[in-house]
Amino acid sequence: MAKRKGCYSGIGGQAVLEGIMMKNGDKYAVAVRKPDGEIGLEVENYPGVLAGNKLKNIPFIRGIFNFIDSLILGTRCLNYSAGFYEEEEEESGMDKALNKMTGGNAEKVLTTFVTVLSVILAVGIFIVLPYFLSGLLKGYIRNESLMAILEGCIRIAIFILYVLAISLMKDIRRLFMYHGAEHKCINCIEHGHPLTVRNVKRSSRQHKRCGTSFIFFVFLVSIVLFFFIRVDNTLEKVVLRILLIPVVAGISYEIIRLAGRSNNILIRILSAPGLLVQKLTTKEPDEQMIQVAIAAVEAVFDWKTFLNEKFGYVEPEEPAAQDDDEDDI
Repeated sequence: MAKRKGCYSGIGGQAVLEGIMMKNGDKYAVAVRKPDGEIGLEVENYPGVLAGNKLKNIPFIRGIFNFIDSLILGTRCLNYSAGFYEEEEEESGMDKALNKMTGGNAEKVLTTFVTVLSVILAVGIFIVLPYFLSGLLKGYIRNESLMAILEGCIRIAIFILYVLAISLMKDIRRLFMYHGAEHKCINCIEHGHPLTVRNVKRSSRQHKRCGTSFIFFVFLVSIVLFFFIRVDNTLEKVVLRILLIPVVAGISYEIIRLAGRSNNILIRILSAPGLLVQKLTTKEPDEQMIQVAIAAVEAVFDWKTFLNEKFGYVEPEEPAAQDDDEDDI
């Protein structure tokens, strides 16, 4: 397959349990390979928490809310995909009580709780823990600037170890395979090739707009920002790191947004570490996974029109059916 210069499509996605979510504008689709082998598909609109608000278009601020939207939509899609694989169980007394207390919104309440808890754990593991681990070396390293860099390196090391650890789980390995299918579909389209299983298989599973790259940019930006925190009180240092998380997310979003639209040498250098880590968070998918990913893309994106406008693609005409009454020659 001839290599072509990439062209930004605007679609993005996420791997879910035995499936893929693809989003284009406010419209998203979740395609899941159900236990019976069929592909379940849900297509919905999600305008985001800033629907109709001008803040949605302000650089650096929009990245904060985009991150919040990703968490909300990601949790919603994961719940949808998990619904196909949950065993039917009788509603427990706790479930009934929670439904009664929340007016039948127990699932939403639990989802919100899990999302908030996940964020708290992520902040604790990837922001607070590296600070205290780097602090163990204060007796040996007196330079504050070097300590800030060391803290950032520890943060990256923890993340890589975390990814390696969860990749040992069978379900996570399959999730990473679907993640690879998601990237391959987007790369296939953005490099001007028709969205077929064959073309998708031959496309790259690394993409500059991936969430993995976003996390890596967060780590790099945090090194720079935390570098300038110059307070002596430990509690103040920790609180400042937490308060700067929205700023870090906003800056990182703008970098990854630019990376998806540019291919200059500086962007390629900045994107290289994230693309390298994607070798861990994506795996080669099988054909059935690619079929699921294609179903999700086609539900929200007219790839034929895109290829026609950006690459001059013309869909080949189907050969005319022969008349059965004609004599063979």
